[in-house]
Formats: sequence, structure tokens, C-alpha cells
Amino acid sequence: MQTNPRPVRIFLAAIPVALVIRLAIVPFLYTEWLDPFVLEHWAFGRVARSIASGHGFGSPFADTGASALLPPVYAYLLAGIFKVFGIYTKTAIVAAASLNSLISAFTCIPVYYLARKCFGVRVALWSAWGWALSPYGIYFSADWLWSTCLFTLLLLLVFLAALYLEEKTGLLPWAGWGLFCGVTALTEPVVLSVLPFLGAWTCYRLHLRGRRWFLPGLMAFLCCVAVLAPWTVRNYEIFHRFVPIRDGYGLELYLGNSGYSRHWANRSVHPNHNDAELAEYENTGEIAYMDHKRRQAMDYIAAHPGWFVWMTMRRAVYMWTGYWSFDRQYLSEEPMDPPNVLVATILSGLALAGLWAAFREKRALAIRFAGVLFFFPLAYYISHPEVYYFRPLDPLILVLGMYAIVRYLESRGAARA
Repeated sequence: MQTNPRPVRIFLAAIPVALVIRLAIVPFLYTEWLDPFVLEHWAFGRVARSIASGHGFGSPFADTGASALLPPVYAYLLAGIFKVFGIYTKTAIVAAASLNSLISAFTCIPVYYLARKCFGVRVALWSAWGWALSPYGIYFSADWLWSTCLFTLLLLLVFLAALYLEEKTGLLPWAGWGLFCGVTALTEPVVLSVLPFLGAWTCYRLHLRGRRWFLPGLMAFLCCVAVLAPWTVRNYEIFHRFVPIRDGYGLELYLGNSGYSRHWANRSVHPNHNDAELAEYENTGEIAYMDHKRRQAMDYIAAHPGWFVWMTMRRAVYMWTGYWSFDRQYLSEEPMDPPNVLVATILSGLALAGLWAAFREKRALAIRFAGVLFFFPLAYYISHPEVYYFRPLDPLILVLGMYAIVRYLESRGAARA
């Protein structure tokens, strides 16, 4: 007979373990962020420095003033850390890494509840501990001073809340979900690639039960727009252009679509690494520069459609497996790729196995997982990937993987019986 342990006992064990491991790694990694070159090219750090210095949200590459290159939530959070602990100080860097570690450790909570609601207590226990000991969760929380950890938590909460909304028709819960979706989009706008699917699928599930769905869905949409509106208005007043959240996709598209294929992104044409590109950015302004990069990328794609299709497939493989190339010159730049390929491929394989099992037993739930896993990385397939771009999906991948393992063990146990 399966016991049903109290979640608080699990969290009292898993969260401290997760936090201690992450914090133990911080002293070995934080010093690289004190390197003057890194600080000079750390976009979130530069924007946070500008905010903390009283110059407003801007200057991601150089001291050029107002910007919409990055979303605002993490930049302002980092600026708050700089205000308290000093700009670019050792204490501030450690505080930022520690905050990411804390956020990552507490992600055990929604991981547990998602797994329990979807697949039962046993999968929930395995998932909570799996996240506490996740190599990606540990490394990126302790080392990567970006919005990744915060966005991972927020995306997971958005997914979990949408699942619970299948049972709710009141306007207040849907309004709360819409507001939370808006905050998540201001943290990382790529969430907008999955929000329409999550909202539409949840409304469809309500429709199948004969319950009202239109007004709740409309309420969520309007509340999300209301959260985004002040930032959009700010961008329009500054740039005289409709920029809902950020304006940097033209550059991201160009980094991956300029004819370069030895690496997944051509960093040599990024303003951080190319004086001519930086000069163009400074001289033409951010909006004009991003428009130019987008045109350059689109022109290259139009002239080389076969190359674009091939690179898109390579980028998709990289996102799921970590594999780009085993060329000696490439590996000299990415020495951690071989172990990353092993870990990423195993996790993705287990997740797909869990998704397949869910399709056979919980089709509606499987469609919800599959939709997010499909839509979320599309923008990166088209532009260019980075190792950390896929990490916000890790909790969903982990839960599906643990479900695959538990189902396999249960089937073996049943066969022996």
C-alpha cells in the first residue's frame, strides 16, 4: 500500500539539500563574474548598473541610453541587489548567485505538486529529489547570473496553475493567472510562445465539460495585457515603435543566420565582440540597428533556404541533445559538450518515453505537456540556441522522465508478481 507523505516533510528535506549543494558551488564559480571583460559584456549587469546609478533602463552594450534589449523584471531585481550590496562588488555577485540558488531550491515545491497532480505521489517524490540533485539546476543556479532560474520557476508555476484552472470557472482565479502570465512575460517574453496554447487548451477542456470558458479566458487575456501595457507604453514613448517587451530578436536571428555553421551562434558579429557592430549600434540607435540585423538575416535565409532548413534541424537537435559537433576546434571552445550531450540526451530520452506513456494513459495531460515542449523552443530553432535557453523546460522534462522510470519499475514489479 502506497503511503502519502506530507509534502512539508519532503520540502524540509529536499529544499535544504538543494540549497546547500547550490550554495556550496557558488564559491568556485562566482569569481569569473568579477573579470573586467565579463562585467563589461554582461548585458543584464550593464542595464542593472545603469538603473542603480540613476540613469534608467539602458546601456546594454555601451553607454547609449534607453534600451528595450532585455525584459525588465530580472534587470530591476539585479539593480536592487546592486543598490544594497554595491555595483559589481564581490558581495553583490555572491548575493545574486545565492538568490538564484534559493529560487532554484524552492522550485522543488511546484515540481512536487505538478508531478503529484499529474502522475501520483511516487513520481512526485522522485521528481522533488530529482530536481534537488539536478546537474542543470545546480550548475545554472550557482553560476549563471541571468533570469534563467527565476523564469524556470515562473514558467513551471504558469503551467501548474493552468492545469488547476481546468477545474475553475470563476473570474478571479483566471484574472490572477493572467496577471501572473504578464509578470512572467516581462521576465522572459519567450513564454508568449506557449501562453496562447495553454490558455486555449484549458478553455477547450472546460468547453468539453460544458462549463463556461469564454469570459474566464477573456479575463486572463485582458489582465495579461494590463500587466504588459505600462512597459509597452514606455517603449513606444522612447522609441516611437510598438515594442511589447524587447526589441533584440533581429540581432538574435542574425547571430544564427549569417552563413556561419561551425558554432551554433556567430558571436564574432555581436556588438560585444565586434567593434564595427558596436559602432553601428551606437551610431544608428538600437531600433534601426535591430531592424538592419533582421533584414540581413532574412536576406540570407531567402538566398539560402536549404542552408536554413539544415541549420534549423541542427539547432533543434542541439536543444534536445546538446550535440553540435565533435570537431576538435569546436570542442576547444566547448570542452564540456561531451558530458553535456550524455546528460541532455538521457534526460530528453526519458522525457519522451514518459510523454509516450502519458499519451497512452492520460492523453489530455500529455497534449498539455507536448504543446509546451513543442512551442517553447521554436524561436530558438529559427534564430540560434544557447545551452541555457532550454533549461526553463527542465522541470517538465524531469517530471516526465521520472514518470517513465516509475512506470517501468511498476511494470517490472507487476510482471514478477
